[in-house]
Amino acid sequence: MMRLRSLLFVPGDRPERIKKALGLEVDALILDLEDSVAATMKDEARGHVAAILAEPRQGPRLFVRVNPIDSPNHAGDIEALASTTPDGVVLPKAEGSASVLRLKENLMQRGISAVSILPIATETPAAMFELGTYRSVAGNLAGLTWGAEDLPAAIGAATSREEDGRYTAPYELARSLTLFAASAAGVPAIDTVYPDFRDLDGLANYARRAARDGFSGMMAIHPSQVAAINAAFTPTAEELAQARRIVAAFRDNPGVGALQLDGKMVDAPHVKAAQRILAMAGES
Repeated sequence: MMRLRSLLFVPGDRPERIKKALGLEVDALILDLEDSVAATMKDEARGHVAAILAEPRQGPRLFVRVNPIDSPNHAGDIEALASTTPDGVVLPKAEGSASVLRLKENLMQRGISAVSILPIATETPAAMFELGTYRSVAGNLAGLTWGAEDLPAAIGAATSREEDGRYTAPYELARSLTLFAASAAGVPAIDTVYPDFRDLDGLANYARRAARDGFSGMMAIHPSQVAAINAAFTPTAEELAQARRIVAAFRDNPGVGALQLDGKMVDAPHVKAAQRILAMAGES
């Protein structure tokens, strides 16, 4: 499973930004063909993205955010990706497993078969009732993420946030259900963007809470956000050392359901948490 702590959006019609972003310490770039590209620039953006994907690749993984399946721009995006090898495709306004299978079919028709899909799973009201279906298509997924911008507009809400920046109850629910849906499918849960890219302290606090809650990574809208996100989703030396000790203790005592470590009882949930920490650091 690919490591996805940080995923940075870059407009597809800005090749100079893409090339600069390729040198960042970011796990993945999301080359955007959707919201950040004006309608008049779609074709130009597709050409730039296809050209980047055709170049020899090193550095961050390259995802492409296409336009929604039912939009008039979707077919052109898929056509532009023909014969390319993106590491993943980000699907906005996804509505469960049916959307994933439709996108997979569209890609296969253009000769793109071995590509992972990252659905943005909460951008329509109907999508909320399809979150449990992603487990049936887990083998096609790079992870599962969510968004808090399109959904309030779709239901007529004034905003998704309180005055202090916290999400209101409906969007906390969307975030939580995405986290649980990803866990049920056995794929990484990727938290949504932190829109105020100047507030790096607020971002760091939010990202640390996301890691605490069980998210594996987070999307970014500005290069300045990448370092704080990577730090939040990278276990500390102390966390790694403790996780290794827990795993080793149970490995050395097979068949034991619980044991004492440092004067505290640890059992199966502690082992699972320790294994997750090791996986975040790239250790088996």
